Amino acid sequence: MKHVGKMKNNSARIAIVYRTLPNEPTNALVVGTTGLPDAYHDALMSLVESEAGQQANELADILATRRFPDGEVMLNWLHTRGQLKKVPTNMVLMTPNTKTQIPLNELNQVIADQKGISIEDLAVSDGTKKKESTKAVKEEIIVPPADSDQNKQLVEAAPYHPGYEGAVFDKPVTASDLRSMADKLFKEAQALRKKAEEMEPNKKKAKSEKAEAE
Repeated sequence: MKHVGKMKNNSARIAIVYRTLPNEPTNALVVGTTGLPDAYHDALMSLVESEAGQQANELADILATRRFPDGEVMLNWLHTRGQLKKVPTNMVLMTPNTKTQIPLNELNQVIADQKGISIEDLAVSDGTKKKESTKAVKEEIIVPPADSDQNKQLVEAAPYHPGYEGAVFDKPVTASDLRSMADKLFKEAQALRKKAEEMEPNKKKAKSEKAEAE
């Protein structure tokens, strides 16, 4: 099952909201599932396990369009209540089934290799620098032992993904809204790809063109 895992240091169960972050390819955005109120935990896990949840490339894509029992958009609820945590990808173990554990950093590398891109390109960014809270996270579910130096830097509160920042959900999300968000992210990805090609042409493409010329 996609989007589920646990912390390497204490086996705390988590849902992976974003496998990588813009400009921070070695960090992921996660939410601890065991600390959520029962109704919210059940709603989140039900969404993760649903067909729509499993088809979503990133869990945040579907969290931005679904609501918790109180009627609030899931992604917004998790963000405003400090439930979204930034953690190093090498501290996350993906658990697609009971017999398999895959370090998230290794999984990201495999996905990047399959797509022929760098890990940095896995996350979509709008090119702007986002402010991030440096407040230490005290929640036991994902914080290492108190005497560990890693405890001071492992987890930080994290902001929205830029693709959804500023989005307003004061009415039911429609198919048109979803298409609009998809179009926005697609255009951002195209712009970033073009900029990357201008800075450093794709090596595989360059070799292919050179071979054809010969």
